[in-house]
Amino acid sequence: MTKHDQEQEQTICPWCMTEIVWDEEIGIEKHCPHCDNELSGYRTVQIGIDRDDEDEDQEDQEPEWDAQDEDDSYGGQQWSEGDEGFRRTNRAWLGVEEKLQQIVDHQEEAPECPSCREYMIEAGKQKINVEPTIHPAVGKPLVQSPFETVIYICPACFNTSAILSDRDREVLVKALSPKE
Repeated sequence: MTKHDQEQEQTICPWCMTEIVWDEEIGIEKHCPHCDNELSGYRTVQIGIDRDDEDEDQEDQEPEWDAQDEDDSYGGQQWSEGDEGFRRTNRAWLGVEEKLQQIVDHQEEAPECPSCREYMIEAGKQKINVEPTIHPAVGKPLVQSPFETVIYICPACFNTSAILSDRDREVLVKALSPKE
């Protein structure tokens, strides 16, 4: 094997910068054996930092933005005069988040939303009248009608959840507990 053949078989992977020495029996592969990236798929992007003359040509082609040229049909003056812009919305939402955090901090429970994992806020309590099922394994109803649930609302995705109240949880646990 000549020195020229050895240089051809040694390649530097453009992804991991590892020098690759190809096996003579297998030959040149399409993927780097170290990082498993495609060797022929390496692409470069020309940023043009060194090309000042091209930048000047592009600047000449693009018109300068002037505040006087704003077109009212696109809402140009609306955004500058109104108080409903991006920053105003963010300030309002920050106030909402602060108030939500205060509510969650004062709740006994703060379940996570099953959809988006945000903390849910308590909306109220609901009494439910049902005809209770008597399971043969227990021999009595698991909950007494009417029972109470606590309704929670997710402030992010507005999903709702109902959780059995503390009193009715105790009734359920007693019904499921083995008799002593």
